[in-house]
Amino acid sequence: MTGSTSEWDIKKLRILRTLGERGTVTATAEALHMTPSAVSQQLTNLARQLGVPLLEAQGRRVRLTDAAHLVLRHAEAVFAQLERADAELAGYLAGEAGEVRVGAFSTAVPALVVPAVAALRLTHPGVEVRVRETDAGEAYELLSAREADVALSLAAHAPTARDPRFTRIPLLADPLDVALPPDHPLATAPSLRLADLSSEPWIYGGSGPWSEITRTACEAAGFVPEQAHSAAGWTAILALVEAGMGVALIPRMAATRATGVTIRHLPHDRPIRHVVAATRRGAESAPAIARVLAAIREVAEG
Repeated sequence: MTGSTSEWDIKKLRILRTLGERGTVTATAEALHMTPSAVSQQLTNLARQLGVPLLEAQGRRVRLTDAAHLVLRHAEAVFAQLERADAELAGYLAGEAGEVRVGAFSTAVPALVVPAVAALRLTHPGVEVRVRETDAGEAYELLSAREADVALSLAAHAPTARDPRFTRIPLLADPLDVALPPDHPLATAPSLRLADLSSEPWIYGGSGPWSEITRTACEAAGFVPEQAHSAAGWTAILALVEAGMGVALIPRMAATRATGVTIRHLPHDRPIRHVVAATRRGAESAPAIARVLAAIREVAEG
């Protein structure tokens, strides 16, 4: 009665394959740095485990039985799969392969993450990036729960640099621009300050980080913005601006994709938001994660 597949021993199968290649127990022992008696014992045990004869005498040599050749035909598929596993593991250890989960806020996805993933597909196709759009708070919850490996957020809404759970990596300073209706009187003004828009109707979210950023920037310029409309998504905000219903602060990362409105830089006030990446402390040295972080930083610096 033959043994079950759980009794197929990879080490013993390698010995059997080497014997088929070398022809003698002595040559097999030399090739595998074993003693001839150890080779014979291992093959005897394998035959017992599988329940079939594997060797037969042929003069002073031994030859593999038909059953042994059948076993090796199947074993070769196993050896090939193990070679592929070794190669994939080596790639993983070298940062050439592996899955990295990235949680990022909305404007960072098209501006930073997507170009980084596109670059990685060319240079390190074995690194698979899974992207999840999140708000700042959720990104760090995902990191803590090990449901994300990299989090992109605004520095103002990230844990402090002294938080022992995370490593923060500064990425860029993202200037805030003003979105104006195309026919706005200040759309073509030679110079524009944020204070010039103090009497305008403003569009920003009712709560959350962008609401705070807008109010903080305007208050630093000496006025409290009158909120005419509340919207959180850039598509909605820009549609309202394009319709002439108000003005809005737009991060440069989002402004590059804005159409139908006039985008004006603010060289004098120049409010800025700082974008950071974070990982669980220590995880930044994992090869695949390090590859993804490097790709994101290259996009940010470009």
